[in-house]
Amino acid sequence: MRVYIRPTSIDEAIGVLAGQGGRILAGGTDFFPSQGDRAVVGTVLDISAIDGLKGIRIEPDWIQIGARTTWSELIAAPLPSAFDALKAAAREVGGWQIQNLGTIAGNLCNASPAADGVPPLLALDASVELAGPNGRRILPLDQFILGPRRTALAADEMVVSILVPHPAPTARSHFVKLGARRYLVISIVMVAAELTLDDRGRVDRARIAVGSCSAVACRLPALERALVGVAADLGLADLVQADHLAPLRPIDDVRATALYRRDAALTLVGRALDACRTETARA
Repeated sequence: MRVYIRPTSIDEAIGVLAGQGGRILAGGTDFFPSQGDRAVVGTVLDISAIDGLKGIRIEPDWIQIGARTTWSELIAAPLPSAFDALKAAAREVGGWQIQNLGTIAGNLCNASPAADGVPPLLALDASVELAGPNGRRILPLDQFILGPRRTALAADEMVVSILVPHPAPTARSHFVKLGARRYLVISIVMVAAELTLDDRGRVDRARIAVGSCSAVACRLPALERALVGVAADLGLADLVQADHLAPLRPIDDVRATALYRRDAALTLVGRALDACRTETARA
């Protein structure tokens, strides 16, 4: 049996989830492929008519990205340079048709280790806003995604927005993805980096996140700390050491070996940092 419900407000959607449960359908770019050849059964909650989940807003404490915001809308939005890595990742999410339908929140809720949006959002220090019958709560992104296909989302909750703290005006970011081909590919390794320099050209803050090299994309805190205070014009790639990749847990699969992933990550982290430095110098 299948029940299809299309609410027009967040409260109505939460009422359905609290009362009878259901699977949330937004862009459908993950929902339908996950079905395979099976028929859709149970309650389907189509949130495509909830206008309150759409759009990007500049708030006093953060930049709020509505859960239904598509990758194409993100690419077109006038956002600070710190969002360049996220926009670059958005261009890697399938083809134009997928980018026009797929939503940012859906990418997070799918919780794939190779989700393109996760490393750039980690580098932006993003959080996820959830709404349920008991109100709203905010979780840092690294506490929201718990493992492959697992999140902290309760059965009666839904993601309503992604919250990004206002970046420094001088912050620059870069995203690099390695796959078996250039486009329309699941990544072997991907890296997002955000870099802010002080007025002396030294690193004031660094955030680096790596995806497809562990069950959940993760930041590299030891490297981030090591970079602070370093003169960026000396070149940052040479400072990246194998020990800095300790949080990663790459695996062997059909796309690459664990050893190859770790070696590639070391190279791509350096490239991402130097690209950030170059963009900062041009600003």
